[in-house]
Amino acid sequence: MAINETVGYLRGTGFWGPATATLDWCEANYQFSHYIAEAANSFSNVFTVLMALYGAHQIKAASLPGRYLVGCTGFGFVGIGSFIFHATLLYSAQLADELPMIYVATYSLAILFDCEPGFSLRTPTALFISALYVTFNVLFTWSYAIYRNPVYHQVVFAMIMFMNAFRTAYLLRASPVSSHIPPTLRKTIKNIFGSGAGIFAFGFFIWNLDNIFCGTVTQWKHGIGWPTAFLLEGHSWWHLFTALGTYLMFVGNTYKNAHNDIMIANTLGFPRIVRASPFGKSKIQ
Repeated sequence: MAINETVGYLRGTGFWGPATATLDWCEANYQFSHYIAEAANSFSNVFTVLMALYGAHQIKAASLPGRYLVGCTGFGFVGIGSFIFHATLLYSAQLADELPMIYVATYSLAILFDCEPGFSLRTPTALFISALYVTFNVLFTWSYAIYRNPVYHQVVFAMIMFMNAFRTAYLLRASPVSSHIPPTLRKTIKNIFGSGAGIFAFGFFIWNLDNIFCGTVTQWKHGIGWPTAFLLEGHSWWHLFTALGTYLMFVGNTYKNAHNDIMIANTLGFPRIVRASPFGKSKIQ
């Protein structure tokens, strides 16, 4: 059931017509603009796009392999798709948000399973992983087109994210890869990735509180008024927390793969990737 069906006065119609998406969040539709269905849920995605651009800038500056840039690009497309979805509440736009989430999450998992040097797409391992990646995403896209239940998407996405976390933990603790990473660096990577995973999970917690207590939260919003009430848009906080969490997990995993060529710098306590040496080409595996 759409969240707004439980609080009828949240539903409204604007430029894009009636909502056709299978989800409608706990934010009044077209409250501030005839052209933007959910203002806070739309514009909170700007932070996602900025985080993706910031990560892509670091990748280019550090001359890292293209696979990392592809990941950041996908990260940015998730933010763009989510903006369009929340601005229109159309089913086609919903797919532009939800499907890239699956594609990017499985892409990250594929990278974690390809531990061979050079990341060549011509090795047997890379070819097998690529075939598995394409097959899974084609089958998921087909099945989701038939079974349009958003809970199905959410469960699959959560499972993929758990697999990313478990695979990272294995690589750092028990795999042959871990023996090549000094203990102090492993601790740094664990801290960065763990912080990202924790922030991501906290965003999911806030999102669910917003869903469960939508009626109560909506009364609070009207009680305190806008613009202060924007702070109570739980789904917008999900966007912010998951963007930050994804960025930190990206930095942690990139550092794990490339610790011989890059280092972590901190700006006001915020980690970022920089090259360890300005000379020579990357030897990242």
